Amino acid sequence: MGKKRGPKYDLIIEAAVRVIAEHGYHQAQVSKIAKEAGVADGTIYLYFKNKEDILISLFEEKMGRFVEKTKEQIEKENDPGEKLFRLIQMHFKQLAANYALAVVTQLELRQSNAELRLKINEVLKGYLQLIDVVLVDGKESGYFNANLDNRLVRQMIFGTLDEVVTNWVMKDGKYDLVSLAKPVQQMLVNGLTSINR
Repeated sequence: MGKKRGPKYDLIIEAAVRVIAEHGYHQAQVSKIAKEAGVADGTIYLYFKNKEDILISLFEEKMGRFVEKTKEQIEKENDPGEKLFRLIQMHFKQLAANYALAVVTQLELRQSNAELRLKINEVLKGYLQLIDVVLVDGKESGYFNANLDNRLVRQMIFGTLDEVVTNWVMKDGKYDLVSLAKPVQQMLVNGLTSINR
C-alpha cells in the first residue's frame, strides 16, 4: 500500500530536512519536526511510521526529483562529454540550491544504522543507473575508452561528486559549488594525462 500524500506530507518532509540539518538525525525528535511543520505530533504518524520512515521518505522524494531533473538535462545532450557535464552540474546545482538538504545527504544519512543505509542504497540505485547510461553511451560512441570497468568508473564518478559536495558542506557552503562542475568534468574526461580531448 502506498503512502498517504498531500500538502501536510510535503510540509513534514521539508520540515524534516531543516530540523535534521540543524539538530542532526539523532537529536531530531518527531516533536521537533511536527513543530517545524506546524502540525500536531500525532499528524506525523498519519503519514509516517517513525523518524526512520521520515528520513527514508525524505531521501526517496528528494532523490526521485533529483534523478528526474538530471535525466531531463542529460537527454538534451548528444555529446557524451556534455552529458557527463550536465550530470555533474545538476548534482552540484540541486544541492547548492538547498544547503539543509546537502547537510542531510552528505552528513546525516551516513550516521544512520546499517538497515537504514541499505534502504538508502536502494534509493541511490536510480541515480547510479543514470551514471551508467552516460557511461555506456560514451563507450558505444567511442568517446570513452571501451575497456573501462563500468562499476569502477561509476564508483569514481559518484565518489568524486560526493566528496566535492561534502567538502562544500564542511566549509559551510561558502563558495560557488556549481562553478566546479566544468573542472570536475574535465578532470574526469581527461584523467590525469596531459593530452586534452
